[in-house]
Amino acid sequence: MSELQYTAEHEWIAVDGDVATIGITAYAADKLGDVVYVDLPAAGSALTAGAVVGEIESTKSVGELFAPSDGEVVEANQAVIDDPSLVNSDPTGDGWMIRVRFTALPTLLSAEEYAALTAE
Repeated sequence: MSELQYTAEHEWIAVDGDVATIGITAYAADKLGDVVYVDLPAAGSALTAGAVVGEIESTKSVGELFAPSDGEVVEANQAVIDDPSLVNSDPTGDGWMIRVRFTALPTLLSAEEYAALTAE
């Protein structure tokens, strides 16, 4: 798996061949607060770049998970659905959200570019 890349919508992406694992960043998880519910698309769902594909509810607010590219969901993380606190405790590990077989990846941010974005 490659090193993490990021979107301006506070998602991280790890690419392995034509499959991308997607989750929200530690920054986003921290801003949300304690995550209490996660709604994710089922395997086989078609994604359209920029569309809302999931919902993340916390004690503070409701956040949305966006599709970074066109593609098809190959797996949703059942562990996060069962235990949403994984999003807070391990956002870039066990707290991943979905795996997507993508058709083309968008332009993504490097770790340095994402750090600059969140420093503003």
